[in-house]
Amino acid sequence: MLSIGEFSKICEVSTKTLRYYDEIGLIHPDEINPENGYRYYSIKQLKKMLFIDRLKAYYFSLEEIRDILQWEQDHSEEKLYSALNLKKKEIQEKISTYEYTLKQINSDVLNLEKGIPMMSYLNEIKVELVETQPMNILFTRQMLSSDDYALGYGHYFSGLYEKIATEKLTLLGTPITIYHSHEYNPAGNDTEFALPIEEVVKGTRDLPDALCARSVLKGAYSELTSVYAKLREWIENEGYEMVNSPYEIYVTDPIQAAVPEDLVTEVYFPVKKKNS
Repeated sequence: MLSIGEFSKICEVSTKTLRYYDEIGLIHPDEINPENGYRYYSIKQLKKMLFIDRLKAYYFSLEEIRDILQWEQDHSEEKLYSALNLKKKEIQEKISTYEYTLKQINSDVLNLEKGIPMMSYLNEIKVELVETQPMNILFTRQMLSSDDYALGYGHYFSGLYEKIATEKLTLLGTPITIYHSHEYNPAGNDTEFALPIEEVVKGTRDLPDALCARSVLKGAYSELTSVYAKLREWIENEGYEMVNSPYEIYVTDPIQAAVPEDLVTEVYFPVKKKNS
């Protein structure tokens, strides 16, 4: 048996952390002296502690690690395999995001060295006035918090695609997201996910034709805020006003985009000319 101090030293984990792990059910001492409360760990628990540290290094939360330890007890290698693959995907996505951010920083540094203002990229965002055609859309409308967005997009679009496949409907275009909330609320925003289809069935509605200010983003979704700002500036400067909810059409499937620069998103703001 090892005292908590010896176990702490070997594993390079503080005794305070070990006590906390005990409280949350991550790893318990094999023995606690009833007279003095001293905690003792067995040699075999070193392997478990190393396993916990390895999972922490993979950015699993303590709650996730506790679940994985339970799977270990149940000999569920399949669940562990799935969890590792999911975490691998999350880390790859973060790496891509960091690489994209690093590329932007390098671009800004080079521009500043040349005397070009950092925000000059806004001048490269083009806006045009277009007449859109009416669309019949299969939709689902949800209140989503900021934390729900990433998961929500995949979940709700998957449900729409599944309905199209099950009912043998005819898909006519790429995914659309319509934002109905008048202001941003971290607690929840009125968001509609839609796919254009040919058939008029239950769960479809008409997205009418409209005069729209449109811009096209070629790059990461994080840049959409800049596009929205440019569109609002253009609408104001050109004497227009918004008349309906803005929406995005995802021309490129994010799953098929190798890098963020490959993503193509069209942004539409329905407008009308202001009364003189």
